[in-house]
Amino acid sequence: MFWDASKDELKNGYIKEGETYTCVVCGESYLEGRIYEKDGLFYDAEKSMKEHIKEKHGSMLSYVLNMSYGNTGITQAQQKVLQLIAQGMSDKEVASALGVADSTIRNHKYKLREKEKQAKVFLAMMELLSEQTQKEISRLEGSVLQDAHNSATMVDDRYNITDKEVESIRKTYFNDKGGLKSIPAREKKKLVVLSEIVKNFVPGKQYEEKELNRILKRIYDDNAAIRRALIEYGFMDRTNDGTFYWVKE
Repeated sequence: MFWDASKDELKNGYIKEGETYTCVVCGESYLEGRIYEKDGLFYDAEKSMKEHIKEKHGSMLSYVLNMSYGNTGITQAQQKVLQLIAQGMSDKEVASALGVADSTIRNHKYKLREKEKQAKVFLAMMELLSEQTQKEISRLEGSVLQDAHNSATMVDDRYNITDKEVESIRKTYFNDKGGLKSIPAREKKKLVVLSEIVKNFVPGKQYEEKELNRILKRIYDDNAAIRRALIEYGFMDRTNDGTFYWVKE
């Protein structure tokens, strides 16, 4: 849903389809016409969605500013500059906080401005191409390219996979009860397997390690290997002491 959203929908943080408002980050939804109660206050669906985004994701700006390079195309240095600017810091304050010269911040801003201009042209080009050919770039002959998960630690050719390939991998590695037969050696197949396993966990909920292991054990005997992989590939996160785990959004 995140990658299918328009620029305005990403800025808002939600998509409205029919009478339903759906969060592009976690999939939480609210139905138009209903009133929702929170902390003794009552909100309509749209206001409830805005409150949800504020509470669960901080803001869409903070969310996208923390996405990986593979998803945003900005370096860690540029990411840090933008994060500090978003906090209301002046250029001098940003330079001081990062321990760099004022001219370094100016150079970062120049490169980011160039990237912004290129992005506008690129998006216009892709929209024109889609309109002229009546075909999205993600569509191949008889299949569709799949998107990497939002929290992917690194986006590369391992994510170059179609919907048909994903379905084939699922059938090969999972039995009818959802149990994993074996852990694939190939990275591309492993990512598909992990994306399927993480569906067993509720976004926004924290799991104690004991509970997490119990769920994973039902899926595969070597639950420790699966747990490590979920963290390594950015599907889940945990506290520093490993006490709690949660789905990374």
